[in-house]
Amino acid sequence: MGLSVLTACSYVPQSNRPNNGPDGRPVTDPVTSPPEAVARGDAKIGRPTGQFAYVVSKIEPEAERLCVQYRPQFKCDFQIVVDYTTPDLVNAFQTLLDDGTPVVIFSIGLINQAQNVDELAFVLGHEMSHHLEGHIYRQYQSAKTGAALLGGLTAITGGTADAIQQAQQIGATLGARTYSKSYELEADKLGTIITATAGFDPLRGAAFFMRIPDPGDQFLGTHPPHAARLQTVRDTVAGF
Repeated sequence: MGLSVLTACSYVPQSNRPNNGPDGRPVTDPVTSPPEAVARGDAKIGRPTGQFAYVVSKIEPEAERLCVQYRPQFKCDFQIVVDYTTPDLVNAFQTLLDDGTPVVIFSIGLINQAQNVDELAFVLGHEMSHHLEGHIYRQYQSAKTGAALLGGLTAITGGTADAIQQAQQIGATLGARTYSKSYELEADKLGTIITATAGFDPLRGAAFFMRIPDPGDQFLGTHPPHAARLQTVRDTVAGF
């Protein structure tokens, strides 16, 4: 399947202890390839199973409802898939198919690392919010603008063709990262609303941040510090 530019949220696990839901059962089924993936000869990507499938069944309709209501120009039929390739990778991201269909991909490592269904719900709501906020489109435009500006400045100052191309690449990277932190906070805010309206606890879900490394406030970093993200969730819940 063709994929466009993506919005990625990578995480590093802090422990390998068993993860159970509020009912005491494992959050996910054993790490195995779903039958439908095996049947088509693709054992790397499959549909959600176990309690993650339950989370998807609650979060997806709410996100799609908001999408249809507020973003009718977007495609709103989300595809949620699980990547079984690397069990130790803890990652989730939202991307688009060539036809604009939104896709959210969860690594099996993230699903296994989550301690409860609220954490899975919050991360899923966050990723789906990237689409509702149009972040891929906005990131693309920022990258184009950055490439044009820096490439143009290099050309004006007499840069060679190679120098101009390199400047365009640097400008695209800088442009794409310009608003990345604000995009993450926007996704946290809307994700909090989606999580809550779907019947999950966003505050409990946002506790996921406390077990992953804090990026701090790095220059040109892609993610805001955890304190800012947690405060966004608290403020959203308080005003919800």
